[in-house]
Amino acid sequence: MGVEVVVEGLTKSFGKQVIWEDVSLTLPAGEISVLLGPSGTGKSVFLKTLVGLLRPDRGHIWIDGHDLANCSENKLYELRRLFGVLFQDGALFGSMNLYDNIAFPLREHTKKSESQIRQIVMEKMDLVGLVGAENKLPGEISGGMRKRAGLARALVLDPEIILFDEPDSGLDPVRTAYLNQLIVDLNAEIEATFLIVTHDINTARTVPDDIGLLFRRELVMFGPREMLLSSEEPVVRQFLNARRHGPIGMSEEKDVSELEAEAQMGHDPGALPPIPPQLMPTGNRIRRTMRPPGSWLAANGVIPPPGSFVDERGRNWLEEYPRLINAHLNGVR
Repeated sequence: MGVEVVVEGLTKSFGKQVIWEDVSLTLPAGEISVLLGPSGTGKSVFLKTLVGLLRPDRGHIWIDGHDLANCSENKLYELRRLFGVLFQDGALFGSMNLYDNIAFPLREHTKKSESQIRQIVMEKMDLVGLVGAENKLPGEISGGMRKRAGLARALVLDPEIILFDEPDSGLDPVRTAYLNQLIVDLNAEIEATFLIVTHDINTARTVPDDIGLLFRRELVMFGPREMLLSSEEPVVRQFLNARRHGPIGMSEEKDVSELEAEAQMGHDPGALPPIPPQLMPTGNRIRRTMRPPGSWLAANGVIPPPGSFVDERGRNWLEEYPRLINAHLNGVR
């Protein structure tokens, strides 16, 4: 079961360069959250600060009643054991086979016997679909397999919070789709708190329960997926719909003259695209933290764009979800 992470007024700078300031958000226990933002906005720095690898200039990170940002080294070491991290490139040791890579945290941080270690490693390898590849070296496998091996290693200490630093980096769209399904299935299985940093818009639109967006050294918005996908906030709308017109420019942000030129051209941002259904766990299971489709919209009186919640098979999940819940409660698979 995951734990809640509460971030209050977090600020980080390197010298005179402010990366972001006064960031406040709550990662709900057991939910999948995504953090977005243009390149260079400090998303990876945020992950490193969250796990205690970097100290913030000010602010708090509350986990289980402890402030990770302002605690002793001994307490920080203890709190870090709550985390598992999947790094961008998997960060595997090239001279070790996959089995030894995944076993490394257990050998380093526990006193378990080799038979106990083997049981845990094989269980995690099975969870990510790598049974049979134990003796392969990282250089002998695909990028997708390296990501899964890195994920298995992140899982061996049974973390309650898992951080994903651009898990889709370097993967083609098909492998990204498989990885997204694996992430959703894992959350359904272990119910840990997930935070994913990504640039992939399809991932952001279909996987998480909550979305946040960093821009101009601040957290523009953080909240339920449907809130951001229906937002008229210019930078949120531009990023989540991958459009050129808006505050984000080629480097990071457009200057005043560029924005004025766009305004004079009378650019019409167009209608919001349909909100896709959230990715379901394999076998149409239900994740404990999933919200019924359209629930946030209905509660806030927002009308979804036409065609929302219809999947590629033409199923409308506003209608399918109640039937799925009923089947789940009655043990039907």
